[in-house]
Amino acid sequence: MQTTQDEILQFVEQNDIKFIRLVFCDLLGVQKNTAIMAGELAAAFSGGVSFDASSVAGFRGAEDSDLFLLPDPATLTLMPWRPQQGRVARMNCAILQEDGSPFWGDTRALLQRVDARCREMGYQCGVGAECEFYLFRTDELGNPTREPLDSGSYFDMAPVDRGENVRREICLTLEDMGIHPESSHHEQGPGQNEVDFQFSDPVSSADHFLTFKSTVKAVASRNGLFASFLPKPLAGRSGNGLHVNLSMSWQGQNIFQPDHPRHLQARQFTAGVLAHAREISAFLNPIPNSYARLGELGAPGYVCWSPRNRSQLIRVPAARGDRSRIELRSPDPAANPYLAYALILSAGLDGLERGLELPAPVQQNLYLAGAADQAGLEPLPHSLREAVELAEGSSFIRAVLGEELLGQYLRQKQREMELPETVEGAEDPYLLFI
Repeated sequence: MQTTQDEILQFVEQNDIKFIRLVFCDLLGVQKNTAIMAGELAAAFSGGVSFDASSVAGFRGAEDSDLFLLPDPATLTLMPWRPQQGRVARMNCAILQEDGSPFWGDTRALLQRVDARCREMGYQCGVGAECEFYLFRTDELGNPTREPLDSGSYFDMAPVDRGENVRREICLTLEDMGIHPESSHHEQGPGQNEVDFQFSDPVSSADHFLTFKSTVKAVASRNGLFASFLPKPLAGRSGNGLHVNLSMSWQGQNIFQPDHPRHLQARQFTAGVLAHAREISAFLNPIPNSYARLGELGAPGYVCWSPRNRSQLIRVPAARGDRSRIELRSPDPAANPYLAYALILSAGLDGLERGLELPAPVQQNLYLAGAADQAGLEPLPHSLREAVELAEGSSFIRAVLGEELLGQYLRQKQREMELPETVEGAEDPYLLFI
């Protein structure tokens, strides 16, 4: 896609694009947008588009509510499910203050800074996401039910797998938008699906994840279904994970290859992620429902690593060459990906800079009763409240996010913890939004 403002303006005119959606997300990772007419795009490039920040969770109060969206030309994407005449496109935006300076709550800009720091150290980080979601039937009014689309399980085929055509439509739609899924399949839960993505730079990967969520919901709705990314939508069934695959390159070579001269730095990076795993959980697992998933049915519950073992927090897949990597298995799709990736990368870089030693791998199946106690492992937080307390006391998180962003985020989490507990069969307050 073209990247200069003049090229974008020319592309918009030549392709009959009439509406531009300016996209950003709030602190919690909920996507927001406003649409402008194509004729307003040049003015948006030069001065930004103002919006009411007091109406966005965690941004600003009514007494100082003006912020501005500045479109990023490199992110123009056509919306393939919109009309072909009078077409619609979308662009990710930077969030600026009135004087043109970056807004502290722009989490995309935060991730850009962390990625720049990584590059300044001589490394390029690659991020590839594996995201799970459920497909539920809807009622006669189009509202979501708790009835899964099918009763399939891992890697099942049609006709048991009834989501095959929906996944196909999702993947083809993403390709039309310039996003490249690698594979898709039915997951363990009834009506549960997974789509895996090619590696890209951290900011593009986070952009693609949010586009993926909105695309899945749009395609599901078009097929009379409801897509849920809630971490644990069904009690006693597999939860939805956002497995984050990470690699690091030095002078174009992947240092996670076991025979690479800088493989020690890859181990130090992994040790850093482990060292900070508990304190960043409030950002990787950000809602109360997240903690119903951890520690059971394929989701990790302890701070440890191992080659190939899927009961660990960090798994080293059996891959070689450019596909050598680590897989962090605790995050879930409720996370703000910009915050999550920024903290994961910063944790790894901290381990690399401090030369942390990677502990010995744990080979046990930690889903077996007593295995973790025998290994003497430290657990991940058991609740959002515990995770928030760890984050509040973390000087590492404070250094990465800054006082204002961290304070606002934790205040949002405190409000969520005050919501009444849901009971079996009751409507989860997050169902419609995650």
